[in-house]
Amino acid sequence: MTILNRIIKAGFLNFKRSGLVSFAAVLVTTITLSVITTLILLQAVLHFSLDQIKDKVDVTIYFTVGAPEDKILILKNSLEKLAEVAEVTYTSAEEALKLFRERHANDYPTISALDEINQNPLGGFLNVKAKEISQYESIANFMKSDNALVLGSASIIDKVNYYQNKSVIERLNSIITGAQRLGFLITLLLVFISIVITFNTIRLTIFISKEEIGVMRLVGASKMRVRGPFMVEGAVYGVIATILTMVLFFPATAWVGRNMTEFLGLNVYEYYISNLFQIFIVILLSGIFLGMISSFLAIRKYLNQ
Repeated sequence: MTILNRIIKAGFLNFKRSGLVSFAAVLVTTITLSVITTLILLQAVLHFSLDQIKDKVDVTIYFTVGAPEDKILILKNSLEKLAEVAEVTYTSAEEALKLFRERHANDYPTISALDEINQNPLGGFLNVKAKEISQYESIANFMKSDNALVLGSASIIDKVNYYQNKSVIERLNSIITGAQRLGFLITLLLVFISIVITFNTIRLTIFISKEEIGVMRLVGASKMRVRGPFMVEGAVYGVIATILTMVLFFPATAWVGRNMTEFLGLNVYEYYISNLFQIFIVILLSGIFLGMISSFLAIRKYLNQ
């Protein structure tokens, strides 16, 4: 504990003594953590946009006019048991007619024709939402299978719109997959660049102390005793940079939230506030890790001389 206390005190002393170099290291680490925070927010926007697209995709099963509701509900229950299915919504023939009238409220000839026939020409339908866009084909295949529940409903099914929308669904699936992969690759690239920049800045602070490191090695100080204060100094960079980053992103996300919510679809400020603790932990751990690992690697050169 005595050695640990000395290492921690020496780390804080190094930070204070380095002055302008410490300020530069904190600034670079802040920029690095700002990049990571921006990536977190961009990933949130990407996932929100992809979820919005997914919510607009579904498979609709249309039933014949006068199809018995009990048979429709049996098929609904069988679909809900599928692992791929997230939600099944039933719209009765009466509700379908009401929706149709609302949608065509300004189309006088259509409404007049409906009033003229004096009966409901529409059947009910089921909207099926899959957990993933790629799973719609397996749901459609289930509808074509020899399953007893499906065969028993074949006579009441008018059509399933999956095959009309198949090319659109497949294109959306490929776009979503590509966007996720591109986002992951860009994240890795920017994080790597940030780590290299932080590493080089901290290596500069250690270079300034190379003579002191040489003296400590000559008097028999252990590698941990030499390395420890610089790793503590690196952790201090990370903690201070985390605080600065979190403070800077309050006005930044507020501005984006006010001016770009319509464009992005997600209110970034609300997301930032609601996930503040989780983002803080991620950024804090990233900052401490960056500072300590950069210091650990940068000082190896002088310890091995």
